[in-house]
Amino acid sequence: MTLTTDTFTWVSGLVRQRSAIVLETGKEYLVESRLLPLARAAGSTDVDAYVRGIRQAGSPRALEQVVEALTTNETSWFRDALPFTTLTRHIVPQLEAERPGGVVKVWSAACSSGQEAYSIAMALEHLVAARRLEILGTDLNQQVVERARAARYNQLEVNRGLPAPMLVKYFTRHGSDWEVSPTLRSVTTFARHNLLDAPPGGPFDVVFLRNVLIYFDLPTKRDVLRRVRQAIRPGGYLLLGAAETTIGIDDGWERVSHDRGSVYRPASGRAA
Repeated sequence: MTLTTDTFTWVSGLVRQRSAIVLETGKEYLVESRLLPLARAAGSTDVDAYVRGIRQAGSPRALEQVVEALTTNETSWFRDALPFTTLTRHIVPQLEAERPGGVVKVWSAACSSGQEAYSIAMALEHLVAARRLEILGTDLNQQVVERARAARYNQLEVNRGLPAPMLVKYFTRHGSDWEVSPTLRSVTTFARHNLLDAPPGGPFDVVFLRNVLIYFDLPTKRDVLRRVRQAIRPGGYLLLGAAETTIGIDDGWERVSHDRGSVYRPASGRAA
């Protein structure tokens, strides 16, 4: 059965209200495919019937599940590589020069099931060994946050970008799965957080906010970047996805070029 216009309008409105993610006309197939498993689990004959039921019941958990189902959780280890090279070759050496012996605090925003946060820990293993690294991973989806905390991944997941030496060094086999070592887990914590809300702590030295802004409209991008500036220390660094920028959105940031990419720092003298 094809999704009705009324159902799509309601679902897209709910998702935009709760997460600021914009589901434009033409994404009906996405809504139907993502909600069909929920509908079947609830015993509904189709997505329209399922949505009618939760609209009537108004269950907070059911509404949350709809939003979580429509958020994108695409991730992999050391995704795109360049940001991690920039982190190790430029950002952290600069931070260590400014504050020798200090703790480096990193926020992995929209971290999905934790691969990015653990990749950061592996890239900065010298800080892990010295107990000078703190990583906070956050995501809107409670289910993926719990998976990140569990730190256990199947073979298909570890095959997505994880170098074999890292697998041997930092993972232990548990049946058919692989579990992240206690060493990496000791410097990482995970929490549910909506980017529309106040920052989850700080100040952070480095914020990874990669491949997230592309899902927001311009006013939301501006608001999110402003909130991130509230959570980042003066002189801190923001890393965005390759297709993302602060330019033309929030002039509270300065663009800094490194190698083949760019990072962003709070503009000097600019209030958050």
